[in-house]
Amino acid sequence: MTTHPETLDWTDRLLEVDVGPVAHGGHCVARSEGRVVFVRHALPGERVRAVVTEDGGGSFCRADAVAVLTASPDRVTPPCPWAGPGGCGGCDWQHATPAAQRALKAAVITEQLARLAGIERDVTVEELPGGSLGWRTRMRMAVTDDGRPGLRAHRSHEVLPVGDCPIAAPGALLPVLERPWTPTAEVEIVRDDDGEVHAAELFEGTRHPEIGSGTAHERAAGRSWDLPAEAFWQVHPHAADAVVDAVLDGAGGLAEGACAWDLYGGAGLIAAPLAARVGPTGRVVLVESDPTATAAAGACLADLPAVQVVRGRVEKVLGGLPGPPAVIVADPPRKGLGRHLAGELGRQGAARVVLVACDPAALARDVAALGEHGYALEGLRAFDAFPMTHHVECVATLLTG
Repeated sequence: MTTHPETLDWTDRLLEVDVGPVAHGGHCVARSEGRVVFVRHALPGERVRAVVTEDGGGSFCRADAVAVLTASPDRVTPPCPWAGPGGCGGCDWQHATPAAQRALKAAVITEQLARLAGIERDVTVEELPGGSLGWRTRMRMAVTDDGRPGLRAHRSHEVLPVGDCPIAAPGALLPVLERPWTPTAEVEIVRDDDGEVHAAELFEGTRHPEIGSGTAHERAAGRSWDLPAEAFWQVHPHAADAVVDAVLDGAGGLAEGACAWDLYGGAGLIAAPLAARVGPTGRVVLVESDPTATAAAGACLADLPAVQVVRGRVEKVLGGLPGPPAVIVADPPRKGLGRHLAGELGRQGAARVVLVACDPAALARDVAALGEHGYALEGLRAFDAFPMTHHVECVATLLTG
């Protein structure tokens, strides 16, 4: 009798599997009875017992490794007790050495570029200073039904009332954990470069600052930045400078008086050094849809006459931007540019396009889309800006001609 995949439900089934390569998303690939099993808390080359946690029928299911029968030499004891099966969903690789984590992320980038863009390239994920713990300066906590802040379980609405988080920046959580919050709310937390903690409660569509001055003081790209705590900023204290350096390398020798576009430019982290390159006779057009970010950019970059801040969605304002641009820098949301917008950028005639991306699959799709308009991947740097998680920050440089 043939079993149709759509009728399968292996939820809670215990499997014994050999773990294969890493996959995008913080898990590895195994197979059982002809089906793909995406296994968390495992490493390539291991043999594990895994409990199926999700099964929608079809060709694959998801599972957690609950016993390691043959361990990888890269396996270590997680520094956080909440990092195992059924625990916090924030970290993916606490059971691997930092070097192994970077190798796993490099393998994912390599695989996504090959599969989605047809590009074969060796990738190295660069370590940032400070180690793999105590780096996260921005995070969001959920609140339990009885008012305690916590972190969500993996792919779940369940809130775990943790007592600390080892990847959080030192001191960031203490003032949040020592007080009650509105049940079922969320708490947005920022620890700025001065060490001040800012926390705001998010509830029913409103934001209520509760802790700190609300103005984050940051330093990067040779400048000081005073911006609303809720404005976008890199979460790793060394990521901003690493990304800026990589973008400037990718932008090449911008001539004085040239025009550059900084799309999804936030508070102006990248626009500022681009403005220094093009000088007062040049132009850097920063496009950002978030009003908090554009207000911060206007204030922080007021001393740079070359910078023009445009508030709006990139796809809506693109046709009216001054140009033509010599360089286009784009740091889109996690989903990437998308094929249509990538095509629009490809038709602008810029000699270089520099993409900043935290999702390897989205990056590969955008690289492929730009390739249809004559752009080739010339350089790629990747940074371990999110240790212990599957996320990675990439800066890709594409050239035309």
